Amino acid sequence: MQPGKLLTKRLQIIFSQISEISVDSLLKKMAEKTHFYLIDVREEAEWQHGSIPNAIYITRGKLELTIEKVTEDVEADIVLYCGGGTRSALAAENLQAMGYKNVKSLTGGFRKWYEQQPSIFEY
Repeated sequence: MQPGKLLTKRLQIIFSQISEISVDSLLKKMAEKTHFYLIDVREEAEWQHGSIPNAIYITRGKLELTIEKVTEDVEADIVLYCGGGTRSALAAENLQAMGYKNVKSLTGGFRKWYEQQPSIFEY
């Protein structure tokens, strides 16, 4: 679904204020066994069709209410992803507003991950 004009304008601002991480950089992080929290913010039906290995599932609608159960450390390395990168960008902005300092959104989301790594995901 394409965002409307108002959301498109808002997303331009959000993307200028958050950090993103590419699939290649995420794979490197995973290979180096760097400690970070990988959080899938998609809907449950999407999650059930597959996810990135070792991801923690927290639907976008409950992220702000649940994140402190995952980590209260505002310096924690957090990577968020959704289907295409929009919901995770919105989520990243909100976590930053809560005080988390090292939050990234996966560029292109799960679709980009799957395009680049179709054999590396969990059912």
